[in-house]
Amino acid sequence: MNDPRIPHPCSRREWLAHAGAGFGLLALTDLLAAASQDPVSEVMAPLTRPIVGGLPHHLARAKRVIFLYMPGGPSHVDLFDPKPRLLQDNGKPFPLEKPKLERTRTGNLLASPWTFSPHGQSGTAVSELLPCIAACIDDICVIRSMVADNINHSGAALQMCTGEQAFSRPSMGSWLTYGLGTENQDLPGFVVVSPAAVFQGAQLWASSFLPSSYQGTLIRDLNHPIANLHDPSGNLGRQRNKLDTLRQLNDLHKRGRVIDSELDARISSFELAFRMQQEAPEAFDLSRETKATHRLYGTDHPITELFGRQCLLARRLAERGVRFIQLFDAPKNNVWDQHSGLREELPKRCAAVDQPIAALLVDLKARGLLEDTLVLWGGEFGRTPTAEGTNGREHHPFGFTMWMAGGGIRGGHVHGATDEFGWYATQDIVHVHDLHATILHLMGLDHTRLTYRFAGRDYRLTDVYGNVVQGLLA
Repeated sequence: MNDPRIPHPCSRREWLAHAGAGFGLLALTDLLAAASQDPVSEVMAPLTRPIVGGLPHHLARAKRVIFLYMPGGPSHVDLFDPKPRLLQDNGKPFPLEKPKLERTRTGNLLASPWTFSPHGQSGTAVSELLPCIAACIDDICVIRSMVADNINHSGAALQMCTGEQAFSRPSMGSWLTYGLGTENQDLPGFVVVSPAAVFQGAQLWASSFLPSSYQGTLIRDLNHPIANLHDPSGNLGRQRNKLDTLRQLNDLHKRGRVIDSELDARISSFELAFRMQQEAPEAFDLSRETKATHRLYGTDHPITELFGRQCLLARRLAERGVRFIQLFDAPKNNVWDQHSGLREELPKRCAAVDQPIAALLVDLKARGLLEDTLVLWGGEFGRTPTAEGTNGREHHPFGFTMWMAGGGIRGGHVHGATDEFGWYATQDIVHVHDLHATILHLMGLDHTRLTYRFAGRDYRLTDVYGNVVQGLLA
């Protein structure tokens, strides 16, 4: 294990690792390309881990990710995984053996109160609660065979966002900005939009042991997305001189010391903040959009206004080169966690996000962005096909649904299946690690090679697990 108190020479790997930033990430692609007509073979070949700053391992199908995160766990058997057997046996005891791990003991089978209908040329069945998303189903790959390892929100959310369910690890967005950098030097490479606090909070978008520059930039107030962005003096020249002086002092401080990622991240954040004074106000200003666009996203209606604004902001950030955008449907904590009030609360959540999500897909496609933007929808797990009380469902990681669209994904396709009751994933099972491996693959990264050495070992998003799910790819 390296002793951080002992200075050591800075290797090329370390220099490159700290030259980039996600919260101020400087893309190195052009610089490296200028040094060689074949930068990948000459620069990457001697390394066992990827160059940081924009060079993928293979041809990427997607350039950016928008993760539509539904905290609490959406019910797959009420939304994307119809089960006629549940309707037939509604109220009867569950006839299969349940797993030994149960958070609370649930009752008899509970059929979905809502109907499913086939949609699109693919004929994929979608619940009546999501008519707008159903209209886009031919662009969507529905994964009905997801599995996770944790039955509680804390561990399951950590695993979905970071790959690890117990300890602090870098988030998916942090790994991607570490591996690829950003396409826009004047905006953060990783942006998180969450109007209210979410369970686990910053752990879900933290950089952990990766350099601090790769953590997500949190947006809470959509009216004032970046606090303290404007210089009250209005004198950018004077501010530029201050930053140059500060950098010189910090460079003097770092001489003879081990590279300090916290200090480098702070320097990068100052520089990024300065550049963002020119770029960010325009990027975050939704008033620049047409009335027709606002109607499309539902920002003019109280039910869809909040998530509509989030989705519209995601499109604006995506077209400006932000690498990873994570939206939390969070008017309050864990709003998809229907232990009770299922019949009343689930329709409300669906009504709030259905139109904005469909608008995002339609808008991205119309602008030619969907083909290289990977959109991911889901929560940390699903809900039980059995009843909790009389009007609720429990946590369920044993078989649930997520979906993906764009960015090299096989649209109009259903992948995998659960059993006839929707309890266990039984066909073409996709673990969270497999999902992460597939996302990295679509972004041009080999999940086994995107590593970072910490505490004497190489870590990666997928740990020692994960396989690319070829059935999801177009």
